[in-house]
Amino acid sequence: MIHAIAIDDEPLPLEILQAYCSRTDAVILDKTFTKIADAQKHMRKFPVDLLFLDIHMPQMSGIDFYKSLEQSAMVIFTTAHSQYALEGFNLNAIDYLLKPYSFERFEAALLKAKEFHAFQNQKTTEEPKYIYVRADYSLVKISFSEIHYIESLGDYICIYIDNNKRVTTRMTMKTILEKLPQKEFIRVHRSFIVPIKGIENLKGKALMVSGKEIPVGQLYEEDLFKIIKQA
Repeated sequence: MIHAIAIDDEPLPLEILQAYCSRTDAVILDKTFTKIADAQKHMRKFPVDLLFLDIHMPQMSGIDFYKSLEQSAMVIFTTAHSQYALEGFNLNAIDYLLKPYSFERFEAALLKAKEFHAFQNQKTTEEPKYIYVRADYSLVKISFSEIHYIESLGDYICIYIDNNKRVTTRMTMKTILEKLPQKEFIRVHRSFIVPIKGIENLKGKALMVSGKEIPVGQLYEEDLFKIIKQA
């Protein structure tokens, strides 16, 4: 169960949040606060898994408050000011709710928090079956089984997944490769990573993966041929 608190300088948004939390069994809203100082005192005594945190507040912004936290806690930013979305995203927020938001939008944000909480607390003996990346100002869960291929776009990578969808995130190829299971994925070019089971054929210096022709770089040929021979 996720234990949460909510901080907003206006009582009405807190009342709405309390009502939304009461309609789901995924989270317990332990306390609500209109003053950051009161929330700080609470957090010194009680652990918190998740913060619902307004950004535009007097004396200290929600963003500055979150930066100052010593303990690790997930955060879902809530605000009426869309210009704060990018900064919240850069702080690794779970999600960003633009007021006024519906119960359905609240549920979608809470589901991300629930899944990420489970991901963080999974047993170390279990092999993960998915990763989380940051895109569109929130966390996006991607199952390894739905990845068709990954392409480097400079400082970003594009992950092509089922249903002709793609997720673009700021990450290096080296970083994403470290997060993928080594037995299931292989880098075949400086700009491409593919799932081994998705390789349809190899012809010359190119692979066919999910109907996409992908070049094979000279530096990666040897490892690729070893994998193909073992298959």
